[in-house]
Amino acid sequence: MPFVGLGLHILVAIFFAIHVVRSGQQMYWLIILFSFPLLGSIVYFFAIYLPDSRLDRGARKAVTIAAKALDPGRELREARAAFDYTPTAQHQMRLAAALLNAGQAEEAATNYEACLKGPFASDLDMRWGAAQAWLACGRHAQAVSQLQAIRAQDPAFRAEAITLALGRALAGAGQAAQARAEFESAVQRFGSFEARAEYAIWAVTHGERALAAQLDAEIQQATARWNRHTRELNRAVLQRLRAAFAAAGRDAA
Repeated sequence: MPFVGLGLHILVAIFFAIHVVRSGQQMYWLIILFSFPLLGSIVYFFAIYLPDSRLDRGARKAVTIAAKALDPGRELREARAAFDYTPTAQHQMRLAAALLNAGQAEEAATNYEACLKGPFASDLDMRWGAAQAWLACGRHAQAVSQLQAIRAQDPAFRAEAITLALGRALAGAGQAAQARAEFESAVQRFGSFEARAEYAIWAVTHGERALAAQLDAEIQQATARWNRHTRELNRAVLQRLRAAFAAAGRDAA
């Protein structure tokens, strides 16, 4: 029986080691995982795997959706009041994030740009917010530059989200080949619904109809098993996907 337990620990460590390599984590995790199979796997699960997993992102989305449904403007009101009362860098970062979540991308970008000149200019979450705001404003070249800088600083930081955002920003900047490479990488590395959906949106809007149809078939096969809650969590991406296909159908007609 002890050998069975030992074998299980090694298998778990191997599973996480594969995740280390595929997600671009620091290689020292391999040493930790195989030097301390049980403890190393536990630490890796809570430190890296869970925060990067779709389950964790889904839980965060669910909390955000519930909060918005109860009081859609609460976070923005509180963030603005906090910054007006005490205009610190931390409060401005919070205000910028609240503005972005409220769909006020231009004002969010203005606040993020101010934060980029402050003491938290190298903060990855803040830089990620700035990149998202620029992408939402259609300032694709700035978004590309920021996203590439984030990846250079820490390749493991929000790896899937950075890859997808960079693909969208490159596409908006007219760099179709580079955008395609990012989306292909996202599908191969992460294989998520969101990766396939973003790639399909790019494909259908760039006339890659065969590729778009293939990806759409894979997406429909996956989403057929979704419950209403999962569909609600992914509603925004689903709407963009269907809008892209509908627009392509109108253009073809």
